[in-house]
Amino acid sequence: MANKQEDPAVTNFREYLRIPSVHPDVDYDACVSFLKKQSESLGLSYKIYYAVPKKPIFVMTWEGKEPKLPTILLNSHMDVVPVFPEKWIHPPFAAEKDENGNIYARGAQDMKCVGIQYLEAIRRLKKNGIQLLRTVHLSFNPDEEIGGRDGLAKFVHMQEFRDLNVGFALDEGMASTGDHFILFPGERSIWQIHVHCPGQPGHGSLLPSNTAGEKLRVVIDKFMDFRQREKSRLESNSNLKIGDVTTINLTVVKGGVQTNVIPAEMVACFDVRLACDVDHDKFENMIKSWCAEAGSDVRIEFEQKNPKIEVTKTDDSSPWWVAFKRECDAIAIELKINIFPGGTDSSFLREVGIPAFGFSPMNNTPVLLHDNDEFLNESIFLRGIEIYCKLIPGVANVAA
Repeated sequence: MANKQEDPAVTNFREYLRIPSVHPDVDYDACVSFLKKQSESLGLSYKIYYAVPKKPIFVMTWEGKEPKLPTILLNSHMDVVPVFPEKWIHPPFAAEKDENGNIYARGAQDMKCVGIQYLEAIRRLKKNGIQLLRTVHLSFNPDEEIGGRDGLAKFVHMQEFRDLNVGFALDEGMASTGDHFILFPGERSIWQIHVHCPGQPGHGSLLPSNTAGEKLRVVIDKFMDFRQREKSRLESNSNLKIGDVTTINLTVVKGGVQTNVIPAEMVACFDVRLACDVDHDKFENMIKSWCAEAGSDVRIEFEQKNPKIEVTKTDDSSPWWVAFKRECDAIAIELKINIFPGGTDSSFLREVGIPAFGFSPMNNTPVLLHDNDEFLNESIFLRGIEIYCKLIPGVANVAA
């Protein structure tokens, strides 16, 4: 229970965290009920869209003075990743707060904090009688934690989304362990690759040629040699961050029916994140040459193959960057610009030409997204609301 001195925004945050919108088989009804209550308390209109059944996309709208101008989208997601409760020092959906003000819950950093910070910043702005030039939409999406394919990925191609007339978006980033804050103007492209290695089957006591295992060895060596080159490049250059290099990880190996039977096929699955400067055609041709070297019948299958997406500009050619940076400078926020190491919904926005920044106002905080004992300190959370009280008007008042 919240004590009498707790800031109402923190109480709101903890209530949202207690909704177990956790994979698999998320039930979004409680989130929708909570968000309806929030929109009513703020005096904001809302609409609920469905790209697929049972996966709502909840959009609140704060109309600006010039509603025909391209709008601002404040994007977040409702879903959270699974937990291992026995590994937590507090129940993961209790939103307990310790004596230091740390609030423990799945979603505390990723990213229910940001969704509530948007709402609470708008609450403060409206209370102060502020009206913005551009209309602001707040979107709460499903399924981001499993790729967003039934959420924003589909929604951005629907007429209902086009009618929102989005010109610029903010979405999630991640915590910084130092005093600075991190801004993410882009993401690497995710390729999830299955390499199929067929071969001569037989008895495990023999030495037939052209086996699946021999081909698999060549394939794994090629992928892992490339991985080591990128790892060495990262470790030898302190100016590089993980998002600046291409990462490859062997994640699944499949094949075989019995220990003494040589299989007719083996499959190696790799999770690849292509750096933003990689030529996709050249990289795919390189993979195909590795497969050809392993065997003429070795083939690749893509589980996921993201296109090359332009990084949002962070220079004077972008009025969104100019406004964002100006507001950060005004409140003495130090920004460091990185490429996001994982994947977020903002990639779908950039893919349809909408500039987007990933930004979560959390500094001096351990990075605990998807980890046990995920927490956010209430003072960091409240400071984030103050930051959005500057950033939201900054970008929403960009002139036509």
